[in-house]
Amino acid sequence: MPILVQHRQIVVPGQLLAEGRDVEVKSQHTVYRVGDKLYSAVIGLAEVQNSRINVIALEGFYFPKVDDIVIGIIIDLGLTSWTVDIRAPYTAILHANDALNKPFNPLKDNLRRYFDVGDLLVAKISVFDRTRNPILTVRGKGLGKITKGKIVEIVPSRVPRLIGKKGSMINMIKEETRCQIVVGLNGRVWVVGPSPLHEEVAILAIKKVERETHTTGLTDRVRAFIREELKKRGLMS
Repeated sequence: MPILVQHRQIVVPGQLLAEGRDVEVKSQHTVYRVGDKLYSAVIGLAEVQNSRINVIALEGFYFPKVDDIVIGIIIDLGLTSWTVDIRAPYTAILHANDALNKPFNPLKDNLRRYFDVGDLLVAKISVFDRTRNPILTVRGKGLGKITKGKIVEIVPSRVPRLIGKKGSMINMIKEETRCQIVVGLNGRVWVVGPSPLHEEVAILAIKKVERETHTTGLTDRVRAFIREELKKRGLMS
């Protein structure tokens, strides 16, 4: 198995990662094959697991996938649907039937009563096949309009590190800051805390994870950082 890079090694576009047909590729967006050779398409961190290789991009757009949870902003509306910015190369569409718990009649109802331009929402991608814009739904637990708290944006490729293995990083941040946090896979993060100061500390911690994604021992450092910031604000003894 001739994989030529180490796990969590930083790689650059065009760098040879592996040779051989027996090496599996996890993502076709960050790794490409030429004959028997695999190359990185982006600047990122190599992930090596047995005979599988992947590259986690350190920069770039969010690429939509069905069932992803995203945080969007309404940027336009028509008679029966809203157009939503999800930080992707494609704008998304939210149809009235995927947002309301009742039949929608465009002759009687006004979409602005439910979502208006500038509104934020948590949604799920229900349909996407590259031949048309992603279709969203807000029908489901935890989905819908955002009416409180704060939004912070991070590079979408850093989201897996913010979540952590089995949710370890984000659950630690929630517990230490006492904030409710929803991480959109498009790099928008919704933070609701017991006070604006708690939210501020949570956002600082999230940005620290984004900056230091490629470093080791990050969870312990972020925990210590949160406790120090809470003490500075008189939020813990």
